[in-house]
Amino acid sequence: MKAITKHKYGGPEVLRLEEVDKPTLKEKHVLVKVKANSVNPADWHILRGKPFLARFAFGLFKPKDPILGADFAGIVEEVGQGVTKFKVGDRVFGEILGAAFAEYACAHEDVCGLMPDGAGYTEMACMPIAGLTALQSLITYGKLKEGETVLINGSSGGVGHFALQIAKAYGAHVTAVCSGKNVDFVKSMGADKVIAYDKEDMHHYNELHDLVVDTIGNLDYDDYKRIGKRAVMIGFTTLGHMISVVVKNTFSKFPFTLFTAKANTEDLNTLAKLIQEGKLKPHIEKIYPYSQIPEAIGYIESMRTRGKVAMSWEV
Repeated sequence: MKAITKHKYGGPEVLRLEEVDKPTLKEKHVLVKVKANSVNPADWHILRGKPFLARFAFGLFKPKDPILGADFAGIVEEVGQGVTKFKVGDRVFGEILGAAFAEYACAHEDVCGLMPDGAGYTEMACMPIAGLTALQSLITYGKLKEGETVLINGSSGGVGHFALQIAKAYGAHVTAVCSGKNVDFVKSMGADKVIAYDKEDMHHYNELHDLVVDTIGNLDYDDYKRIGKRAVMIGFTTLGHMISVVVKNTFSKFPFTLFTAKANTEDLNTLAKLIQEGKLKPHIEKIYPYSQIPEAIGYIESMRTRGKVAMSWEV
């Protein structure tokens, strides 16, 4: 099968399109014929081996897994022993820790969900990491309730534009923070109030919200305490900032959570249900063919993406 491989750390230039063996089907796993992927900031962090501490998980001197990628959508081609949630022919989407940027992916059934009727593969491939992160930041860790106010920092990006829509679907009043050029974009998704960070300094913003969700990691711990009754920060920000926030939180009773999302079928099915009901829709800025996955990673690494970037194997 074809796959996008990496044999050393570096930028998109180290990636290669190669022929490799199909993954071996394992117990409780499904073999998926991949139709589409999406790229996330975590992919280029893993590709570059940054922050350096991440190499203890992904390979100290060179990558353990030669195939990059996490998000996928496709068709179940085989099911392993003990699989109960899916059957051959099911259209599924999900997330694995590497090896998704390939014609076939082997995934545990617990990190897959059924695609809703009528949904496209590129659409659903955009959902796992970003959609789960948005959902879990608001509901699992943020404990958002109907009628509460939430400020979403980075509301036009992959996680942020999902968080905005999910917060509205759960009945929250949303203040969206984005650049001036994206104000109309986030308004179109239902933001009740929009703050352009290039026109208003968030470090001096004083309005209090029930929940602050920081998808960028550029707010200070004092900002969280000043503008939120509780706060959630997404992982994969700069190491220095993470350490600073965690250290300050150690000596505080302020309800703050730093997390990285974990895939599970229940939450994936919640996302699928929201899509089926028309309450959630990914904005796909660009779709690349699989042969241009390195270009897709380079594009998202610029950190200026509006919504998501997808890659298709149906070419």
